[in-house]
Amino acid sequence: MEELVSFIVRSLVDNPDDVTVAALESSGGVTYEVTVAPGDMGKVIGRSGRVIQSIRTVVKAVASKTGERAYVEIIG
Repeated sequence: MEELVSFIVRSLVDNPDDVTVAALESSGGVTYEVTVAPGDMGKVIGRSGRVIQSIRTVVKAVASKTGERAYVEIIG
């Protein structure tokens, strides 16, 4: 799943080398913390948050097929 999140975000940004994805496991599921360059934050979030919401929807759909819970957070 971490590779999926990384692939999607790297495809969106101008500086793909600055993208890092960290998986933090908790009792509620796995949270993927995505760090991008400050100039790429707008591209990942999108207008009115549409892009990040779409990323979260895809990740949740893939995770639900395996019975997991997954969350995506953007870290500035």
